[in-house]
Amino acid sequence: MSSRAGSANAEYVNARVRSRRAGLYDEESYRRLLRTSPAEIARDMEESAYGREINELGSRFDGVDLIEYALNRNLARQFDDLLRWAEGSLYDLLVRYLRKFDAWNVKTLLRGVYSGTAPEAVRVDLIRAGELDDDLLDRLADAGSIEEVVEGLSDTLFGDALAGAFEDYENAGLLVPLENAVDRAYYELLTAELGSSPELAEYRRYLRAEIDFRNAINALRLARSGTELDPAAYFIAGGELFSERDVQRLAGSMDELVGYIRESTYGDDLSAALDELESADSLVGFERALEAAQVEYADALGTIYPLSVTPVVAFILSKEREVDNIRAIARGKEAGLDPDEIERELVIL
Repeated sequence: MSSRAGSANAEYVNARVRSRRAGLYDEESYRRLLRTSPAEIARDMEESAYGREINELGSRFDGVDLIEYALNRNLARQFDDLLRWAEGSLYDLLVRYLRKFDAWNVKTLLRGVYSGTAPEAVRVDLIRAGELDDDLLDRLADAGSIEEVVEGLSDTLFGDALAGAFEDYENAGLLVPLENAVDRAYYELLTAELGSSPELAEYRRYLRAEIDFRNAINALRLARSGTELDPAAYFIAGGELFSERDVQRLAGSMDELVGYIRESTYGDDLSAALDELESADSLVGFERALEAAQVEYADALGTIYPLSVTPVVAFILSKEREVDNIRAIARGKEAGLDPDEIERELVIL
């Protein structure tokens, strides 16, 4: 995914994205899937944008496995299309943003090895839409230790960050230092060399919000864990909501941290989620609300400057949510969960 010459063609790409986004599943579509079996979900997907993947994979897989592989292959194809359409600076921005799937895959590998998950189950969750080589990902899914994964990634974007966090992982016995190192390496790449051009103003605002939300989740997790890890060491620079000192001060008190977020510029958008966090004492609902807020924020900024990268990012986020929702429904159905339980796991925009 090297740089591509030519002028940015945001108008053309955004027109293509609007067409793709119009075909995404809506609330009624999810409610329909909640009333069906995994086999019926696969048949529904065959009549949608996932038809190509369902047909290609149908002779090798069935049930939830077919759904999982089709979802991830379609996600990668959709984003390959974005890069195929884009030119110039737009292409470069999208390449950097889509490395979020490299970060996802590295964390998936770490979690798989840490929990002793079977390599094939880890491979199902890999989203091959970034720059990490497929052979490398497959090899690391077979790794026998966290150290082997870290060493295998030494020549990648995440190599130095993971090596620097490995001692903290060994001391704490938790993945938090390694996962945070992955996020920090990704956001450092993402925010580098954005400059001050007016057409990127809204995109810069969106990235600051995304970093704020990641810092909020990290601080809440550290506050809940009771760990002695220094919260300031896991701060991701580039947002507006927190400073290193804020994170260090607030991570020790859930009440203070929640109050701080309530008083921030995101307080109104996250009010219901913060209420749930306080009453249910669970991060799950709060994280779901953050995901929805990210899409809504990118959408809002994209309307201010429609011929920028921001509407494309909003589509990427919406497509991710669709894949996550269909996966959650299929897995919930396979596990015999009640539809109401499954619906609580969905992020419906």
